[in-house]
Amino acid sequence: MEVSFLLNGAPVRTTAGPSETLLDWLREVRRLTGTKEGCAEGDCGACTVMLTDAAGSRAVNACILFLPQLHGKAVRTVEGIAGPEGALHPVQAALVDHHASQCGFCTPGIVVSLAVAHLAGRRDHDDVLAGNLCRCTGYAPIVRAAEAAAGAPVPEWMQHDARALSAAGTAEGGAEEAADTPPAPVARPRTADALARWCLAHPEGTLVAGATDVALRVTKELCPLGPVAFIAGIDELARIEIGATEVRIGAAVTIAALRRAMAPLHPGLAELLRRYGSEQVRAAATIGGNIANGSPIGDGAPALVALGARLHLRRGPERRTLALEDFFLAYRRQDRRPGEFVEAVSFPRQPDRLRCYKLSKRFDQDISSVCGCFSVAVEEGRVAAARIGFGGMAGVPTRARAVEAALLGRPWTEATVAAAMPAFEADFAPISDMRASAGYRMAAARAMLRRCLLEDMGVTVDVLEVRP
Repeated sequence: MEVSFLLNGAPVRTTAGPSETLLDWLREVRRLTGTKEGCAEGDCGACTVMLTDAAGSRAVNACILFLPQLHGKAVRTVEGIAGPEGALHPVQAALVDHHASQCGFCTPGIVVSLAVAHLAGRRDHDDVLAGNLCRCTGYAPIVRAAEAAAGAPVPEWMQHDARALSAAGTAEGGAEEAADTPPAPVARPRTADALARWCLAHPEGTLVAGATDVALRVTKELCPLGPVAFIAGIDELARIEIGATEVRIGAAVTIAALRRAMAPLHPGLAELLRRYGSEQVRAAATIGGNIANGSPIGDGAPALVALGARLHLRRGPERRTLALEDFFLAYRRQDRRPGEFVEAVSFPRQPDRLRCYKLSKRFDQDISSVCGCFSVAVEEGRVAAARIGFGGMAGVPTRARAVEAALLGRPWTEATVAAAMPAFEADFAPISDMRASAGYRMAAARAMLRRCLLEDMGVTVDVLEVRP
């Protein structure tokens, strides 16, 4: 597949296989070895690069980014963060001045993450650095360096990529195939109609949007992908439509974009999404991929179930809609026919009463042991409606129907919550694994219901709140 993009400000045109990662290409073909390989799964951030397109600039993990995903975009590695005459970026100078590097293995990724944040004027350095593992120095001097550089002007060369793409009017998709032309096994469809044709022609094919999950099949399992469609350039799938009665989210909307859109509507969901992976992962991962993957510990599904979400599926010209909780049939098995793909997810526009709680061993960038999301409507002191979604409590994301029934029509009080606790056993039979025991999961889920009540009562339940 032909791929053209900017690399450190210079145009590149190359031929790439569908599963060739940017990290491998940078190190083995271009000999740009500043970008390191640490985990090869998007956890450590040693391979962080800057990706720029019409949506702006963001930090992403090169180890789980396929080369065809770069078409029509711009990439800047750590070698391109310094100026053309070798002038240091303010972030680089500050890291030196504050002795914020030791072995240097992770430093290139940290430089890129902080340079992207500096370009955007961000000062939430803890969030920015959550996806960059420092193995030696510790974060205190790194954060001090970030704070010292924050007020410095953005170097002119860091704005070059956006200007160059704008001037070139670079399109991501290339020419669209004719309707009567058999879709190629590896393709970049530009419309949802073209994607529908491709999926019918390749019903067992793989759709790649952010690749944050699919790429691990290549980097960890060493599996070929087979037919692949790269879908991130389909504008129809990347839209968020917030109407008077409904919110509709395209399958290719990134977690980062979804978080921004949800912040004014459902801040609890936005905060949950802040703990979804890292800055680099959220910039690439999509809500459609999170749902279609069917993971029992995917954080998006429990919140959307609690909001009453409907899933929109497409197979060729046919479309159907079903309740999101009905999409998940069993572990890694969904109600999706061959050639059918997730087009969007929607939920009713509603007053915010969503509470989302994630329990994991690490606060940042960790997979949930249990994720519970609650939408409880109270009228005249009684529970008028309740929708509760859980992840990590079964082989699929699950709606807690028995718990909901135990709450409906009853006073929203501690006594009602206590009386509803046995209903959890009717809904769930969790397993024990490396993240949590079955007993711990059940206790945690019950505690989350009580936490929801206490939060509604005005009690501070933030786990980051520190009190003497």
